[in-house]
Amino acid sequence: MTGRRARVAVVVFPGSNDDRDAASALAELGAEPTLMWHGERRLPPVDAVVLPGGFSYGDYLRCGAIARFAPAMESVVEFAHRGGLVLGICNGFQILCEAGLLPGALRPNASLAFVCRDAGLVVERTDTPFTSRCTTGQRLTIPVKHGDGCWHPGPDFGPANVVLRYADGQNPNGSIDDVAGVVSVRGNVMGLMPHPEHAVEALIGSTDGALILGSMIDAAHRNALAVAS
Repeated sequence: MTGRRARVAVVVFPGSNDDRDAASALAELGAEPTLMWHGERRLPPVDAVVLPGGFSYGDYLRCGAIARFAPAMESVVEFAHRGGLVLGICNGFQILCEAGLLPGALRPNASLAFVCRDAGLVVERTDTPFTSRCTTGQRLTIPVKHGDGCWHPGPDFGPANVVLRYADGQNPNGSIDDVAGVVSVRGNVMGLMPHPEHAVEALIGSTDGALILGSMIDAAHRNALAVAS
């Protein structure tokens, strides 16, 4: 890449536990991450936003239901409405659904048990800012770790929203139609239950998560260059 590095805000909520992991993975892939506390109302000057995994506000009420009203989310929602890139991972996916930025809702796993293991995924779309490094039908291996990952579609859902599915026999939570990740109609907001930040180094078993995060960084960098030109 030429020019400055893509700047990515990682929002930290009380109970977030993958914020540092996300920031580390983004830095490893060439971005410039900055941690943003949930109480801050203004986004710093950034090219993308990541809502990380964890248990925001203890997962009280529903997962993501309280975090959706955090002061930081006001600027995240505005950023998304302006076309800014927003990625929600696990709890971040839940928050985006609660905020109405993505269709559907995440419910308790069909097993009613917490799952933590690698999951096979299939890429459904590559024409999004989050999957441009992938190929259609490509199989990825990215870990999951959640208790509320059973995605159910809402009335605003359409087939085009699906960007990732669990491979045959790999659905860990009972998600409808094996959906593992969805994208907004505009294509600038994505949520997924698997954790790409835990799959960027071969030493820990897979580098497939780098395809997701790297795609977002590529798009953020292009946007930054376009603004600067």
